Amino acid sequence: MAALMPTGKSGQSGFTYLFVLMLIALIGMGLVAAGTLWSTDVKRAREAELLFVGEQYRQAIRSYYELEPGQPRLPQSIDELLEDSRGTGIVRHLRRAYHDPFTGEAFALIHTPDAQGITGVHSQATGHPFKIAGFSAENGAFAEAHTYADWHFVFTPSAPAPPNPALPSPTQGPSPSQLPTPIQSVPASAHTLHGASH
Repeated sequence: MAALMPTGKSGQSGFTYLFVLMLIALIGMGLVAAGTLWSTDVKRAREAELLFVGEQYRQAIRSYYELEPGQPRLPQSIDELLEDSRGTGIVRHLRRAYHDPFTGEAFALIHTPDAQGITGVHSQATGHPFKIAGFSAENGAFAEAHTYADWHFVFTPSAPAPPNPALPSPTQGPSPSQLPTPIQSVPASAHTLHGASH
């Protein structure tokens, strides 16, 4: 008995099926690549937003601290950055309380070691940053960060200038070496004796 040979119609159906499978696989790979690219773009956009928002907090803390040069102090809360009533009018150092673009929650606050006020903020996101170079001088330490939580946006008050040793302090008079040398007066008796000798 002659062996059954596949007809042309069944062979064509097999090739069509394989073609459809290959097409589905290619479409799936394209969707995965597009999704990865989209996720990367979103992450980079959130990085840029985090850098912008963190800088807004740093500048607001600096503005609050420098508002009264005679009595500088750090804010105790974010609310003080939103409405500073120390002067005659309300000063808004921060437009609004920005949220972390990665977590959608409030930023974590950074306090001074002696708990005298807020000196900065940082994200609580644990993702690894894409950006590892090209930071500003104030953010130079971000190049070594392992997570976004390591991006600390901190304002560091400048240390007061040391007193000039050549100038006396307001509560201290001039040193003996800075006092003018007194002119010693000659007694009248000395002039008399000098005239008598001539």
